[in-house]
This record gives sequence, structure tokens and C-alpha cells, in this order.
Amino acid sequence: MSEVVNAGFPLLTATAVLPALGAIATAAVPAVRRTAAKWLALLVSLGTLVLAAIVLVRFEPGGDRYQLAESHAWIKDFGVRYELGVDGIGVALIALTALLIPFVILAGWNDADVQETGSKRWRPTQGFFALILMVEAMVILSFEATDVFLFYILFEAMLIPMYFLIGGFGDRAHAGTDEHAAAQRSYAAVKFLLYNLVGGLIMLAAVIGLYVVAGSFSLSEIAEARASGQLEMATTTERLLFLGFFFAFAVKAPLWPLHTWLPNAMGEATAPVAVLITAVVDKVGTFAMLRFCLQLFPEASKWATPVIITLALISIVYGALLAVGQRDIKRLVAYASISHFGFIVLGIFAMTSQGQSGATLYMVNHGISTAALMLVAGFLISRRGSRLIADYGGVQKVAPVLAGTFLIGGLATLSLPGLAPFVSEFLVLVGTFAAYPVAGIIATFGIVLAALYTLVLYQRTMTGPVKAEVSALPDLKARELVVVAPLIALLLFLGVFPKPLTDIVNPAVEHTMSDVQKQDPRPEVEAAK
Repeated sequence: MSEVVNAGFPLLTATAVLPALGAIATAAVPAVRRTAAKWLALLVSLGTLVLAAIVLVRFEPGGDRYQLAESHAWIKDFGVRYELGVDGIGVALIALTALLIPFVILAGWNDADVQETGSKRWRPTQGFFALILMVEAMVILSFEATDVFLFYILFEAMLIPMYFLIGGFGDRAHAGTDEHAAAQRSYAAVKFLLYNLVGGLIMLAAVIGLYVVAGSFSLSEIAEARASGQLEMATTTERLLFLGFFFAFAVKAPLWPLHTWLPNAMGEATAPVAVLITAVVDKVGTFAMLRFCLQLFPEASKWATPVIITLALISIVYGALLAVGQRDIKRLVAYASISHFGFIVLGIFAMTSQGQSGATLYMVNHGISTAALMLVAGFLISRRGSRLIADYGGVQKVAPVLAGTFLIGGLATLSLPGLAPFVSEFLVLVGTFAAYPVAGIIATFGIVLAALYTLVLYQRTMTGPVKAEVSALPDLKARELVVVAPLIALLLFLGVFPKPLTDIVNPAVEHTMSDVQKQDPRPEVEAAK
């Protein structure tokens, strides 16, 4: 590699290399040193968080679109470059990823120990934490990649560690025999892999087609060529390429009707891995819609908007309705996430600045709120040994701190005013109402249904008479409080003061709006009589 654009310290590369090297080091820890492997993984994740914080501090919201740029020749014969750069949206999601991984590691501190076999060769604990760090490295690098081919490689490669995390480290609270539980985990992992691989293969065809048309994989080069008039895509070609990219991102997001892998994956995975899926990995799909679909194919994006908004509305209502009817706590959170991803996609394709700012904030705030709710639910499930809502009752009387944090996580999920997701959802709805009033009205039904499934879940698990099976449940321990308390604090802080986040995101949204040549609709005001 040569031809470095950024002559300074390669900060963006470092944010991905550190967890990647940490994953290798963690996997190499001797089998009998499980605790050392855990601490090593935690320290590496904290170091990555420090680097992400430096990226956040060094990023200038009013500066160039892509900052801290790095560019090296990679596969010269095919025009592939190792090219990185971050805008406000990428910076926010890098910060989210780096923030959540230490909590994921702490929450899953003992999740792999039960699978120890005594073999000196088999190291499931080391493997579990190494895979988490590898996912972190790939996700962060995907938020930084400005070369389409590089992004595609990362988009596909992150499926491998996720497959093993889902299939190899399942939920211990599974009903049925060990053989049945293993079969269910295997099914969920294979379904996750196949869905995303099919999407990735279709995207690969579109990536190749883009190179044939544009002669480059570089976002900046393609943008310059289009701005100067040197690159003009035929309408049909642009639409086909757009569909290839969007299909892959809609699977990853996930968007109805490509969503069915998510409830299986989240239901069978451990709670920390479920957080990794929906709060971290799935954000790559919605992020890519903003970075690649709208920027590379602006006309096709506008052409597809009515259909995509319809799919987003179906996701919102369908996901919420299925969440209402769930008997399994983790599957309820999974279907709720499908509904929330519908809001994110709706905000992106409303093509208004409020909608896209809200969608970006929603990605961040949904990650925090879902992590809080799912991790507390995981602590609850590990105590009782069951994921079924009917097996609980009266928990707030025996474990008030656990119940209180569960309530706050649930209220954040339904976007209660004063908590971070409210700001996101409000902006998405305002932006949608401005451009598509009917769609905005339909989307509000998702809010009503969210209140229903969240409050019913809390009522059935936490209130009422204390069931005998939960009468001896311990409250949250110190390690678990360290996991939950910062997430709750962030939900409160960003709920009353979102400005630090909006200041970073809004300039990037303005660039995206410029890409699609859209302006916010002016409100219609009747002339005074």
C-alpha cells in the first residue's frame, strides 16, 4: 500500500485494528486462563472506546464531508483502494459501537463458561470474546469505508463471526432438551447466514455493475464525476444498481418482508449477542442506505421512495402487532426492533432534513435503549431460566432495582418524552408529516402499539402476586449495575439534551439532502382574510 492521503496518525485504521488484534490475542489465551481472556477483551474494548472518543473530538461538524481520511492503493488492477473517511453519521455510529461493546462483554462475562468441556484445546470462553471483538472491528471499519468494494468485503465478512456467536453460544434458557436447543440455534444461525449471504450476492452484482459504469469504487471519485457531468447513468441502469444495493441493506436492516431471520437469531442467541445483532450489526444496513443508496443513486432513490415508505409502514405496524402477541420476552424485543427499524427507514426516505436527522438519531438511541432493555431482560432470564412471559410475576417486589431498570428500558422503547428515543421518533414523524402526511398518520399507530406491548410486558412480568418460582430472585449485582446504569444515564441525558448529537449529525444530513437535490417542503399557510 502506498500513496497515503492523510499523512498523520491513521486514527480510523487504529479504531478497527485494535479490536482485531485484541480478538487474535484473546483467542490465543491458554484454555485454563478464562478470566485473563475476559479481562483482555474488556481492556481492548475500552481502548477502542478511547480511540473512538478521540475520533469524536477531532471531528469538525462544519468541516469537510469526509474527515480523518486515509487512502492507499490496494488492488491497482481493479481500482480498489483502502479508503476511509467519516462524516457525522459515521462518527455517531462508531461512537455507539465502541460504547456498547464493553457493556456487551461485561454482560456476557459468564455466558460461555458453561460450555467449557475441560479440554485444553477447546476454548469457548476465549472464542466467545474474540468473536465479539472481531465483529466490533468489522462494524467500525464498515462505518469508515468510502470505497464501495472495501465496504462490501466488510459487509459480508462480519457474517462469519456472527454466525458462530449465534450458533455456538446459545441461550441457556431454551425450553426443551439440549439437542433441541442446539438444533434451534443451528437453524437460527443458518437462517441468519443464508438471508444475509443472498443479499450480499445480489449486492456484489450491483458493485461490479457500478464499477463497469463508473470505472471506480471510490465514493469521492464517483461523486466528482457526477458533479462534473463526466458520469451519467442511464435511468434503467441506475435503478437496477440501486435495487441491488438496497436489497442487501434491507435484509441487514431488517425491513419487511426480509425480516424473518431476526426473531430467530435474537431468540436463540445470548442476550449480549442479541444486543450485538440489533444494536450494532443491523445499523450497518440503515447507515449504508444513507451513505450509498442516496449518494450513489439519487434519482433511483427518489423513484423507489413510495414503495420503500410503504414497506417501512408495514414494518412499523406489523412488527408492533407481532410484539403485542409474543409470549417470549426476547422475541418480543426482536419484533419491536423490526418496528423501530421501520421508523428509521421511513425517516431516511421521507427525504426531509428532520426525517433524516431523526433517523440517524434513532439509530443511536435505539441502540442504547435496546441494549438497556435486552441486557436487563437477559439478567432476568438467566435468574429464572425461562424466556416465557407467563413464567414471571411480581418481580418488582423481590428485585426492585432490576424491575426499575427494566421499566426505564421499556419506556425508552416506547419513546416516552424525556428519554432519548422520543427525540428521534418525533423528528422522524415531523419530517414524514411534512412530505407524506398520510404515511405520518399511519406511522403514529406504531407508537400506540409500542405503549401496549411494553406496558403489558412490564405488567405481566413485574407486577401482581409474586410467583413461587421468582420469590428468591436476587436483585442486580455490582457487575450488572455497571452495565445498566451508564445506559440509563445516557437515555436520560440525550432525552433532555440531544444537541451534542444533532450538531454532529445535521451537517452530514445536509450533504445527503444535497445529493438527492431535495429541500424541505414549506408549510402551507393560508393568507389572512
